[in-house]
Amino acid sequence: MQDPVAMLGVPAVFQMAFELHRQGQLSEASRLYSEVIKAAPRHHDALHYLGILALQAGHPAKGLEMMAQALALTPDDPSLHQNMASALTALGRLDEAAASHRRAIALQGDAPRAHRSLADVLQRAGRPDEAVASYDAAIALEPDEADLRSSRADALYALRRFDEAEAGYAAAITLRPDHSDAHMGRGNTLRELGRFDAALASYDAAIAANPKSAVAFYNRGNALRYVGRVEDAIASYAAAIALQPDFAVAHHNHAVCLLQVGDMASGFREYEWRKRCPDVDDPRFALTPVWTGAEDLAGKTLFVFPELFLGDMIQFCRYLPHAEARGARVILAAPASLHGLLRTLSPTIELLPADATPARFDYACALMSLPLAFRTTPQSMPAQVPYLHVEPERVARWAARIGAGGFKVGVCWQGSTRPYALPLQRSFPLRALQGLGQHPGVRLISLQKYDGLDQLTDLPDGMVVETPGGDGLDAGPDAFLDTAAAMACCDLVLTVDTAVAHLAGALGARTWVALPRVTDWRWPQNRSDSPWYPGMRLFRQEAWGDWTGVFHQIKLALGTQLTEASRR
Repeated sequence: MQDPVAMLGVPAVFQMAFELHRQGQLSEASRLYSEVIKAAPRHHDALHYLGILALQAGHPAKGLEMMAQALALTPDDPSLHQNMASALTALGRLDEAAASHRRAIALQGDAPRAHRSLADVLQRAGRPDEAVASYDAAIALEPDEADLRSSRADALYALRRFDEAEAGYAAAITLRPDHSDAHMGRGNTLRELGRFDAALASYDAAIAANPKSAVAFYNRGNALRYVGRVEDAIASYAAAIALQPDFAVAHHNHAVCLLQVGDMASGFREYEWRKRCPDVDDPRFALTPVWTGAEDLAGKTLFVFPELFLGDMIQFCRYLPHAEARGARVILAAPASLHGLLRTLSPTIELLPADATPARFDYACALMSLPLAFRTTPQSMPAQVPYLHVEPERVARWAARIGAGGFKVGVCWQGSTRPYALPLQRSFPLRALQGLGQHPGVRLISLQKYDGLDQLTDLPDGMVVETPGGDGLDAGPDAFLDTAAAMACCDLVLTVDTAVAHLAGALGARTWVALPRVTDWRWPQNRSDSPWYPGMRLFRQEAWGDWTGVFHQIKLALGTQLTEASRR
């Protein structure tokens, strides 16, 4: 093939390459740009556009290299800085990309695209406060651009400036009523503001604008869960999954809703999708072979590793003796602080630190896959209690501390402060128990640890909460051994949804749980009892945030309990 540059000259060949590039004939354009550079190595435009081609072809590192050569020749070309920023963004070098965008703006003055691109990079880099300022600059130049308003609202949402974010989404929707992303962002913001019905209306508008949006159906499902419409949430998650079958988080939330309505067979099958969720990073999920429940365990070693929190270990360790009954040697990785308690489950289970993996095993199973492996249904679940036990010597010590006399109610009023997928109320104000202490002979015994103890210094006049453990409740290396012994000395345990509830249930203690309007799946809806813990009683809010009604119910129930006890 004859040399096109020799035949036509550099300017003509470059123009041909540029036209082919514009028409989308990228391979031929690349060839001609390369011919230009071969003939004129300092042709900055050919270097620049060859870099753009490489970026378009999915090779940002090569593109950046070519553009850097062009930049050395023309350091004041704003479009070159802008395109270099795109390559740096594709490489994840976001701070450098932001610097390139700022340089482009400095060279060319105000340009909506440059400000918008800078804002988008700042948002991706986790710098939403700076992103808002850049979106403001872009909006000043393009005030009628709905996308800009919606993106600015996204940054405000990230800053948790929800009122401002909601106004921003509304402005975008005014400019473009069918802006699906703005409707969805507005729904998320309204949900954070506790305006759930309005949030649902926004998600419906997002779906109307874009019926193929799996994320919109997913977010709608979340809002339905928040208002307790679990069956409707199931349908919304199913719609999201139909649109995006590999949507792991939608599968996970679908699973917990199925479990909440009592469909354990389907729920635990679907719950396996949790292993594919973005925030799951335990490499032990990849261990093989996996025990699915179908494999014979006789003479085999089964390794079980933990998931989630202490309460989950307490709830689901119940399955391990059943694995031993099938002939397995069981090795359990668990938080070291729980080893003392877990030894009461079975003396033959081998305990390892939570992050350990044994050198040899025949099968592995995640803790919360055990219900699926054992084909758990409401009729077949291992609900016999107690399955954990209390040391008699420790009980005797705590009995001496607590003393005899009165009707002793062990109370725990504040649960974990960790963020959850749902805004669950895992705490109630300690002073809400004042009415219980007004029953003659009732003694409130604190089982609370760590968070929430400050409320003991701010009780209403006449209210007494005894603290026989002081600051020494479970102060040693073992978690819950003192708490378990103190529970054994109480006539009743009253707690929020926290590990203490699961401990009391596992010990077979008489337990009442105060629950919010919307609960975790472990407390199935429309029930005042627990399928996991026979004898446990559940008291639920009838309205969001209303603990007054819950404790009125509990006070009446306690009065009945005391009357019955006096007759015995």
